[in-house]
Amino acid sequence: MERPFNFSAGPAALPEAVLQQAAAEMLDWQGKGISVMEMSHRSRDFDSIIMQAEKDLRDLLAVPDTYRILFTQASATALNAVIPMNLAGKGPTPPIIDFVHTGVWSGKSLVEAQKYARVNVAASSELSHFNTIPPQASWQLTDRAAYVHICSNETINGTEYFFTPDTGPVPLVADMSSHILSRPVDIEKYGLIFAGAQKNMGMAGVSVVIVKEDLISHALPVCPSVYDFSSLSLHHSIFNTPPVYAIYICGLVLKWLKEQGGVPAMEAAAVRKSALLYDCIDASSLYANSVDRSCRSRMNVPFFLQDASLEDAFLAGAEKNGLLQLRGHRSTGGMRASLYNAMPVAGVEKLVAYMREFERTH
Repeated sequence: MERPFNFSAGPAALPEAVLQQAAAEMLDWQGKGISVMEMSHRSRDFDSIIMQAEKDLRDLLAVPDTYRILFTQASATALNAVIPMNLAGKGPTPPIIDFVHTGVWSGKSLVEAQKYARVNVAASSELSHFNTIPPQASWQLTDRAAYVHICSNETINGTEYFFTPDTGPVPLVADMSSHILSRPVDIEKYGLIFAGAQKNMGMAGVSVVIVKEDLISHALPVCPSVYDFSSLSLHHSIFNTPPVYAIYICGLVLKWLKEQGGVPAMEAAAVRKSALLYDCIDASSLYANSVDRSCRSRMNVPFFLQDASLEDAFLAGAEKNGLLQLRGHRSTGGMRASLYNAMPVAGVEKLVAYMREFERTH
């Protein structure tokens, strides 16, 4: 049976080769007679899985040895609390955190951080309905912030940073959940990068934190031990029982990415896929995208029908054609196509062909 194309924003499509390998190893991982789901997290077998996943991620993103890679059960949303609990102790008392507010996810982050520190909104695109990234020249950063927080790709609003902010000696923290591994990153310009796996790196249940060593050991007393980066680092992400199967799937995705040519190949594909879809939207009189062209996300493309009464017909026709989960986020409405690494060019080509035919007939 031909599989449909899944445009979900997350949990998102996984590479078919990964799903096939996971299925083949479900009952018997590498001749051991058990599933990874049944495997002790203290075993040598699981140790080989998590260490290989860490190595492959370090290779793919060229992560320097001065950074630790942590796998944690905390979701990216939970990390909005975990990160200030870990980093706020490094700054002044009371702690201050600078935020750049560019959409729903950076907004959720700053609200959560207010429980642990004073938040300074250094810049915001709220007045423009989050359709752009404020230029750094307009940011009002504080002098002694514990760190500066950005969401470098907003899945709901469809904006993406195409520059790396210069925050001087203040650590830059970035939520890269929705575009990690889709383009090269200069890791050393960040103090901490975090990402939920279920969009571009694996399945729901595990998040990855890449953190500079000198930012570890500054946790507030309120931080639970299981989420203290010192504890996670000391125990190589196995302070308690980790999400073993989610880490296994993450490892398979990282291996697949290497086989495809790594991050440079993913970036080339992302440029091609997003250009196909944006060109279709821009040439249309039915579809519209309001995001500033200088910061349109390559991963998440929201678009709207000029005649909203056609939305249900559009979605029904799309599903009939094997184009799934295109409905926009409930907070914005409209449509959204997520073009993560696992989405092949053929899927976007089929979507564009459907959109053009729908416009022709409506």
